[in-house]
Amino acid sequence: MFVQAYGDAARGLIGLAVFAAVLELLPRIGVVSHVYFPPISAIVVALVHEAGRAAFWVSLFLTLRSWAVGLAIAVIAGTGVGLFIGSFETLRRLTASTIELLRPIPSVALIPLVVLLYGSTIRSTLVLVVYASVWQVLIQVLYGVQDVDPVARQTAVSFRFGRWGQLRHVVWPTTLPYLMTGIRLAAAVALILTITSELIIGAPGLGKQIALAQSGGAVATMYAYVLVTGLIGVAVNLVARVLERRVMHWHPSVRPSMHRARTP
Repeated sequence: MFVQAYGDAARGLIGLAVFAAVLELLPRIGVVSHVYFPPISAIVVALVHEAGRAAFWVSLFLTLRSWAVGLAIAVIAGTGVGLFIGSFETLRRLTASTIELLRPIPSVALIPLVVLLYGSTIRSTLVLVVYASVWQVLIQVLYGVQDVDPVARQTAVSFRFGRWGQLRHVVWPTTLPYLMTGIRLAAAVALILTITSELIIGAPGLGKQIALAQSGGAVATMYAYVLVTGLIGVAVNLVARVLERRVMHWHPSVRPSMHRARTP
């Protein structure tokens, strides 16, 4: 199994190397203009140059801070509201239409409003990030609460479990897998909205640096920052999956894969 894991990783690296080679070749043979899409080697050189500047690391920190704070708020709010609404059938029915009305509204549609309220600050970014991410968590938690086995719920009532006992021993174990899926989805959405808001609003961060590089004609630098955001996205996804496996180590959907991974 370890050989298979290393084989999958090797094939992934080979695919990445081929993709990089294509990006290097296309501008050099004239398929795309190097003015608008420089070779990958030029982008890497620009990235190394930017990494030597303090402004790069400050922008990276600001982006990660906005992402982490917005995601934390979305997870806490989505989990709490989802458990509360899902625990009461009448309340769930009353709020279903409101949730379905608000959820499809794209966060970018709120940009004029948040700019008027907060300007080009981190608060504007947080509003957009929280609004976009909280639905991923809230909907998954509602699904999890609805998926609780009625027999298990009635058994808890028969054993005179209070509402807190039912939530802890019956509802929470069923909801947790849904919650972890919601967190993984929300993490990606939060990163997208963080970069987007910085790019459009001009809030400090990597998105603003992309806009500044584009307006200044520094195309290679612009793509270097785009590359950084892509690498952050990959890292966020990997961390979310590792966290999911750690938290859900007891769940049947995770135990078989973990067993296969540990089998020589």
